[in-house]
Amino acid sequence: MVSGGGKRRVDIREVANEAGVAISTVSNALNRPERVTAATRDRVIEVAQRLGYVPNASARQLRGHGGRMVGAVLLDTANPYYSELVRGMEDRLALDDFLLVVCSSDRDPEREGRYLRSLRERNVEAALVTPAEDDISELEAFGATTPIVLLDRPRPDRTMCSVHVDDVRGGVLGAAHLLSLGHRRIAFVNGPRSIHACVDRAAGVTTALEEAGVDPRTALLEINTDQLNADGGELALESVLADADPPTAIFCINDLVALGVIRGARKRGLKIPDDLAVVGYDDVEFAAMLMPPLTSIRQPKYQVGRAAAELLLAEASQDPDHRHHDRLFQPELVVRETSQADRQPRVVLP
Repeated sequence: MVSGGGKRRVDIREVANEAGVAISTVSNALNRPERVTAATRDRVIEVAQRLGYVPNASARQLRGHGGRMVGAVLLDTANPYYSELVRGMEDRLALDDFLLVVCSSDRDPEREGRYLRSLRERNVEAALVTPAEDDISELEAFGATTPIVLLDRPRPDRTMCSVHVDDVRGGVLGAAHLLSLGHRRIAFVNGPRSIHACVDRAAGVTTALEEAGVDPRTALLEINTDQLNADGGELALESVLADADPPTAIFCINDLVALGVIRGARKRGLKIPDDLAVVGYDDVEFAAMLMPPLTSIRQPKYQVGRAAAELLLAEASQDPDHRHHDRLFQPELVVRETSQADRQPRVVLP
């Protein structure tokens, strides 16, 4: 970038490189010196003065309160699951006066990369990411300059913080519930296998069948959809009903897909749960409002969001004693009328 007088303006990345520290450390040294050691602060200030670094006032104003900003790149912000999770993040971050910038990758790795680069250019101090694909090597490279917290998957080799729900256990809960009702032919409407949570939930379904002495090769029909929404659920239902041995129950990768299954079943005159039992995943707010109310695997969305914010704050603190943590939450089965009409809503603990 060139200033009005034609002299090139030094940016914060150059200061960080010259001082041998992270960009967030430079930001802390200049704006929140209490967060770094005296030696680090003095070194950063000396380098900044020597290079002629001048903070971008407009950028600081945009970030507000010293530029305390973190980012989140999520798979699909249209999904109500993420709305509740983001609320938990915002409530916790507000206590430390941090601004949260939320982006949606739409499960596109290239879009995810563009957002991450944009967040880094805006000097976010850490970023929460739900990986768009199973290969996270690019995320690990990004984490070398901007701390990354993983969402919905465990951290690899303790190189990052992560927060997730035990999706294998969630898959077990949903499938075991249907088996307990006598279903022996079950469809699992899953998402892309490139998403870690989809792999784990499918593994849980298989585990539940095997533990019940039921052969997954004959009892399980897995349908994969790229549309993790109601339209995808309705399309998946067509494949389920077209099978030579149609399942009597459907377990869905999320509640939006389950909504589509219910909508499609109603169009075809099928009664739920008499003709077809349905179980969703997430237990978003509308699940209890459907007619009939949806049985679902509850994720503690708000609590996961607050935990993610805590990890982001820990990463942003640049504490030399900080150690990466893996926060694991347990799901619950919430039984409603789409699986067994004669039961009152109840929560089955893991």
